[in-house]
Amino acid sequence: MSYITKKFEKLAKKETYLHFLNTLKYSLYVIFHPADGFWDLTHAKRGSYGAANFIVFATLLTHIWKLRFTGMLFLDNQWQKVNIFLEFATILLPLVIFCICNWGVTTLFDGKGRLGEIYMGTAYALTPYVLIQIPMIILSNFVTVEEGAFYTVFNDLSLMWCLLLIYMAMMMIHAYSAGKTLLFMIITVFGMLVFIFIMLLFFSMISQGVAYFVSLAKEIMFRLN
Repeated sequence: MSYITKKFEKLAKKETYLHFLNTLKYSLYVIFHPADGFWDLTHAKRGSYGAANFIVFATLLTHIWKLRFTGMLFLDNQWQKVNIFLEFATILLPLVIFCICNWGVTTLFDGKGRLGEIYMGTAYALTPYVLIQIPMIILSNFVTVEEGAFYTVFNDLSLMWCLLLIYMAMMMIHAYSAGKTLLFMIITVFGMLVFIFIMLLFFSMISQGVAYFVSLAKEIMFRLN
């Protein structure tokens, strides 16, 4: 009980919120100075898991807002058929699998980053998606088709910027060279595909096993009756 009390006391402290705001504000420095930013993020403890979680949560909300409020000229989406939990999974699952696979691969080849640091760096790298997509969602309801090129350019820019920042994050966190980072990013993507294949195979076997025992139980019940 004392542990829970200490946690609540820590959350109630003003310093906790100031630390959260400072580490969240630091994401603005990271996206414009990725080399120094990602190095200090982990090595100088300039980041926090609270800010990282907030950025991931903001990314999820932005993705949902994009599906809901983007102008029909740019995204003809049937909101009634959107499964919010499935949409969350399309971001969270790749994020989790990427962190696990990158950590697993780089650990074997002198990678300096820990799993938590990889997650933090990747989360901070998602900042441009939130900063760019929210204004684009609003503008998409006012611009014409002729002006739509700007929407497309900035939409692609937000994604490319995030990918570049993830690359820089991995390079700084693992203390790799540019070429070695690119190589292990490719290996990580391949590892993600293998991981997904194994998980699908595993759940397929589990579902088939469950279906077998269910049918067997029904057969036994039928014969007993």
